[in-house]
Parts: sequence; C-alpha cells; structure tokens
Amino acid sequence: ISSVGMAASILPYKRSNGKESASSSELRSDEEYSWIPWFCSLKGNEFFCEVEDSYVQDTFNLTGLDSVIPYYDNALDLILDIESREDMLSDDQQEMLENDAETLFGLIHARYILTNRGLQRMLVKYREKKFGVCPNVLCRDQPVLPMGLSDALNEDSVKLYCPRCEDIYEPQKSRHEHVDGAFFGRTFPHLFFLTYPELKPKKLEEKYQPKVFGYKVASNAFEESLKAQEKAIKEKAKSKVLRR
Repeated sequence: ISSVGMAASILPYKRSNGKESASSSELRSDEEYSWIPWFCSLKGNEFFCEVEDSYVQDTFNLTGLDSVIPYYDNALDLILDIESREDMLSDDQQEMLENDAETLFGLIHARYILTNRGLQRMLVKYREKKFGVCPNVLCRDQPVLPMGLSDALNEDSVKLYCPRCEDIYEPQKSRHEHVDGAFFGRTFPHLFFLTYPELKPKKLEEKYQPKVFGYKVASNAFEESLKAQEKAIKEKAKSKVLRR
C-alpha cells in the first residue's frame, strides 16, 4: 500500500511566502497555509477528519511514532506548519519528507479518532454519509464507516464497515485504494457504535432468496444440479467406451 493521498504529489503543499513574525519555529495561524486542512481536502482523503493542532502538539499522543517515521521531526514540523531549521533538503529528501508527513498524520489520525473529540468529528461525517453507503441492496443505503483490517502499516488498504449487515467492503472509488487501512485501524467502527449505541441499526436478518420462474430455489438445488451434471458426464464417457 502506498502512502496516503496520491493527489498530494499532484498538488504539492506550499508554505507561505510571507515574512515570519517572531521566530522561524513559530506556529502559523493563517488557515490558508495550514497543512492539515489542506491535506484533508485532497481528493482521495475524504475519509480523514481534521486533527486538532493541540492533539498533535501533545507528545504523549505521539508516543512510539518517532521509531516508525524516518524524518519524524521534520514531518511533524510540516504537519504543524512550523518552519524547519534544517538545511535545505534535496528534491529526493523533500519527497521522502512529504511522504513521511502523510504517513505520520495517518498514524496520528488513527489514534485521534478513538478520542471523544475525534469520534465527534467522525460522527458529523457519518451522519452526512461522507463515507458512502453499503453496496448491499438489502441494507437500503445504510451509512458505513472506514476501517482497517490491520493496525500495522502497508498491510491493506482502507475498507468500509456496514453496521447493518456487519460485513466489510472495498470503497467504490479507486482513489481510496491508496489509503492505508492502518490510518483508521480495526477498533474505530466498533468503538464508534459503543459510544453512540443509538446509531447502531438492527442487524440485517433479511436474506436474498433466489427464485426461478417465481419459485424459491432450494438451498441444496445447486449441489444436486452439479451431482446430476457429473453423473451425466460419467455415463456419457462410459457409453463411448462400450461402443468401442
């Protein structure tokens, strides 16, 4: 699974060209050049919610992530819109830094959406059906939630969980194929409905019933049909041998 936001390479993030006010490490307040809203607005990143700067600034929330991200300090500065004090990077290093920033933000996001504030932000998107609806016709446009099949990076892309049929599906749009499932994790959708139990729909009991000319097809009909077909083939082969 590649880093999040393929669109990020198409529309690169640009820092402000204006003069820095106090020191080069001062946080920018100008929303126009804020990295997190910019990243979340990219095509393909619709499933992400905006993580508050205060959450990202709390080092306790980022425990252990520095061992996963090579350019951790620089990537964190980029996310928080802090002018880096490092020397100018080469084009290759800059590209790696941007990829690291996307990955770091994704891992922070996976933790943030398990907090009260994060759950509330995802609730808004869920109610607005920003994650889409279940492709199962019997679920009747039930809103879904993003999730991962693993909490580890590069295992699988993001999936969609339906709380009605309690099954998981691939996102319908191909741009989401490049979003790592670890940026949402396995816990999120289930914690979401434990937090908001009134939103958990009744489990789907209705099942599609195959019919032929209006008559229900028995559950063992296909198995019996296969046996009859195999029997016919054997008898045909046997008759050919006898004719010889």
